[in-house]
Amino acid sequence: MAKEIFDRTTRQILEALQVDGRQSIQQLAELVGLSATPVWRRIKELEASGVIRRHVALADREKLGLNVCVMANVSLVRHSEGAVEQFERLVLASREIIECQAITGEADYVIKVVVADMKAYDQFLQSQIFKMPGVASVRSNVVLREVKYETALPVD
Repeated sequence: MAKEIFDRTTRQILEALQVDGRQSIQQLAELVGLSATPVWRRIKELEASGVIRRHVALADREKLGLNVCVMANVSLVRHSEGAVEQFERLVLASREIIECQAITGEADYVIKVVVADMKAYDQFLQSQIFKMPGVASVRSNVVLREVKYETALPVD
């Protein structure tokens, strides 16, 4: 679904779903002023085109006992064969890493890690990150508080 075919109604539907993905088709139809069938079709088009990647529930990490959040900058050894692929496989397999971006600048990646406490973070580093031969350095920044945490993307 190309950006140019996102009319106002489709954007309204997408915004509403990002706020509450459990809204019924009927609720969305009333919100945008259409009947249920065209709203259902638009949602199916958004899903088929990959604009809507998946439907999820957002959990409160602290209520799950994940009290520590760390943003870590990871630098890889450039001379190491397969370091990038090995690191990215680790990222995909690690449940503690909830976000990872390849970045420009001094580091190669920034990862967002959630764990129960600092001891668990140390164990994570020792058992997973530091054991990788391609990792040159890790600079950790512990999150003191989340000022803003949004998952909804701007669609206007």
